[in-house]
Amino acid sequence: MEREIYSLCFMCSVRCPIRVIVEDDQVKWIEGSPHVEGIEGSLCPRGAAGIAHLYDHERVRSPMIRSGPRGSGQWRKATWEEALDHVGEKLREIINKNGGHSVAFGERTQLATHVSKTFMKTLGSPNHFTHDALCKGSVNTAARSLFGYTDGQIGIDYKNVRHLVLYGRNLFEAIEVKAVNAFSEAMENGAKLTYIDPRVTVTATKANRYWMIRPGTDLALNYALIHVILRENLYDGVYVNRWVIGLDPLHNFVQPYTPKWAETETGISAREIVDLAREMSRDKPSVVFHYGYRGANHTNEIHMRRSIFILNALVGSVEATGGLFFKKEPGEVGGKPARKLTEQSFPEIKAPRFDKVGTPDFPLPDPSHGVGQMLPKAILNEDPYPIKALFCYRFDPLMSIPDTNTTKKALEKLDLIVAIDTNYSDIAWYSDVILPESTYLERMDCVQQANGLKPQMFLRHQAATPRYDTWPGAIILKQLGERLGNGEYFPYETMEDLVQWQLEVTGFHLEDFRKTGFVAYTEKKIFWDRKDSIKFKTPSGKIEFVSSMLENAGFDSFPVYKTVPSPPEDQFRLTVGRCALHTHVSTQNNPYLNELAPENLLWINSKRSEKLGIRNGDLVEISSNHGSGQMKVFVTDLIQPEAVFMLHGYGHESQLAARSFRKGMSDAVLMENVSDLIGGSPALHHTFVTVKRIEKDMRG
Repeated sequence: MEREIYSLCFMCSVRCPIRVIVEDDQVKWIEGSPHVEGIEGSLCPRGAAGIAHLYDHERVRSPMIRSGPRGSGQWRKATWEEALDHVGEKLREIINKNGGHSVAFGERTQLATHVSKTFMKTLGSPNHFTHDALCKGSVNTAARSLFGYTDGQIGIDYKNVRHLVLYGRNLFEAIEVKAVNAFSEAMENGAKLTYIDPRVTVTATKANRYWMIRPGTDLALNYALIHVILRENLYDGVYVNRWVIGLDPLHNFVQPYTPKWAETETGISAREIVDLAREMSRDKPSVVFHYGYRGANHTNEIHMRRSIFILNALVGSVEATGGLFFKKEPGEVGGKPARKLTEQSFPEIKAPRFDKVGTPDFPLPDPSHGVGQMLPKAILNEDPYPIKALFCYRFDPLMSIPDTNTTKKALEKLDLIVAIDTNYSDIAWYSDVILPESTYLERMDCVQQANGLKPQMFLRHQAATPRYDTWPGAIILKQLGERLGNGEYFPYETMEDLVQWQLEVTGFHLEDFRKTGFVAYTEKKIFWDRKDSIKFKTPSGKIEFVSSMLENAGFDSFPVYKTVPSPPEDQFRLTVGRCALHTHVSTQNNPYLNELAPENLLWINSKRSEKLGIRNGDLVEISSNHGSGQMKVFVTDLIQPEAVFMLHGYGHESQLAARSFRKGMSDAVLMENVSDLIGGSPALHHTFVTVKRIEKDMRG
């Protein structure tokens, strides 16, 4: 008998609403939900490949306990009781000897993150962190410094935008389905697109204007755009006078940063910079300078992202139709959000975080996400204290944290590594215990609170019976919590129990989600009145160009620009990014997606490659001060000469993920672990590399 289940995808972190067709407990089809505005049946390739993920025989199929050296591939199957008892006993020993703060927990933010955080709070550890710093930590900090909101609390009204400027935000490849559909409709209605990137991407081919900027000089470009907007009085005076503090200091600061100066820094002509400033002013306020999805490129990232938000404020696009908006919560219409386990009372934790976030050493990054790339240093230096155990919940530090070789050295010092995953990731391969999670199609999950112009709640319904001996992550953590004597903090036996507990305060019930997979608090889009009712959460209640958050921490709101160096003549700046077919490091072994995109290539400028004697398709060695590897090259004119580019997520070392094993190369092997020490993100485009052709007789 055929059934339709409304649920949420989890082939990436966007979690698009989906419709799943099931017959005799077999998933036959997945498509975007027809009931959700902007989705209306659409699904990206990764979402469609969810079926292959479900039926992949190379998934983790039962709990596993290591029986040989780490990374040897020597495992034995275990029952859940045995594996959980083993982890519980090891944790108890570690905590009794070193304290709860000696345990760290990293994950990719998900619906059950409040369960993970609760688990750590019950241990007395402050050391929960997410992958967000590796993705957009500095964007988060920049947004809070100006508006008092995180970037995750800000949205874009793509459907009504008249001109969108993207700084490397590869919208049509690193896909959010609703955003792509909405902006595609806007373009059909005449919206313009300006795209800025050292590499010609699919998004670049759809742009009205494309600038091949010199890598790392986006801040110089933005200072020049601000200069023009203020010099020519192109800003929204009424909006700025009402909602902005710090305009005069900004005006004085940008005086020397002329378009002619920026032309030398960026390679973009002064005339074109002036033209863009004037065009954005003409179309204001329904214009957006996009603040970025991944903002982790350079050490000046915090100020580059602040400059983008400042540009939006100057043209009055904040809380405007066709501009940026703050995501509205249920309280705007008298509703209540779903409960989280973290709302319970816990014993006070006095130890600082391992990454020192929230201390004078690292005052501004968001402690709800932390700064995960600091983990290897904290372990190796035992500063501020020894870390002895690490949980990795669908998070892979070996593939995600820059400088893999140093990360491996750090992991060797740990007494316990536990991986909770659906895949044999590299960290699972290197762990002591693997606790297999059911795929998103095999489990009910926690409620998704979807704030926006219309606050809603979504629910991930279970579509199929688990094929293997796997459990939902929230059940795994509950069982571990009980073994450590903390069961009272996990007031549920099943996922249905947990969801019902979450919904108790909302006025909604499980049955309300059956028909479409979501409920809405209101059918009306909510924009705040731009004259008097925008609710900024800064101390001043306004947009702070001069940021009290930055200044109180001892940082300048407007730092003097430092020229970004070009690489030495025989080197390149390494740049990385995404494609439409893969998510981070988690999908390269998916049967469907691996067939379509099995390995990454190194993009290199044709003029530079000619000097090096490198031809298209050649095997090359790419090396840095931190590591090296081999990969094939793609020779092209479509990349700025100072840069090379590779897709992130390849070069896996887990032999049980056979399709992706040693296919392509991992960018993390090459990267230096350097961070924006104000914003919190790593500088993933900081590293210089050397590229050499491998002679045929050296290929083995």
